[in-house]
Amino acid sequence: MKIDEEFRLRIHSALAGWERISLDDANHKKRAAVALTILDEGVGADVPGIETPRLWSSNTAMLLTRRAAGLRKHAGQWALPGGVIDPGESPEEAALRELQEEVGLCLSSGSIIGKLDDFVTHSGFCITPVVVWAGAIASLKLNEAEVASTHRIPLTEFMRPDAPMLETIEESAHPVLRMPVGSRWIAAPTGAILYQFSEVCLRGRPTRVSHFEQPLFARR
Repeated sequence: MKIDEEFRLRIHSALAGWERISLDDANHKKRAAVALTILDEGVGADVPGIETPRLWSSNTAMLLTRRAAGLRKHAGQWALPGGVIDPGESPEEAALRELQEEVGLCLSSGSIIGKLDDFVTHSGFCITPVVVWAGAIASLKLNEAEVASTHRIPLTEFMRPDAPMLETIEESAHPVLRMPVGSRWIAAPTGAILYQFSEVCLRGRPTRVSHFEQPLFARR
């Protein structure tokens, strides 16, 4: 079953009415963008413990990757396709470029639905999450220097009753956020961005996530 137009319009409406937090470029010189790519479940690498119940009438998923083992930073971690915004680029242009470079997915500007809040990481980046509609994509072509594997995670997985998982740590007054996926989990910042997507786009709740902590390993 292909993703239906009604669902795309529902997400578009949620983002159109969302007053996102956009941080000043002057205070955040290291800018990056990530693509929250909605596509058919299709065929993708499995994640242990995931069942695939249907969301509304659609066969919908979010595209995530595992970073290549040879990368200098954050090797092997869960990620959304994305990277540094080049000079003169908009966050939307950077997100689409990174999609093509990392997983071979070439989409037009018309695929962009909207954006979520900017998120500042402990590694010094200000990330702009861009929501992208890809639809029925049969296959992807990985850039093996950057991406070890791709995973089409059913959107229902981000709406589990045990999401998000919050953990207190001595190093911060704010809890560390993790999003469960199958029998594993995804930490902030990626986990926080996924949580805000689920709240704003799927549940229609105006939820902020910038205060959530990132685990110590994500700070390196």
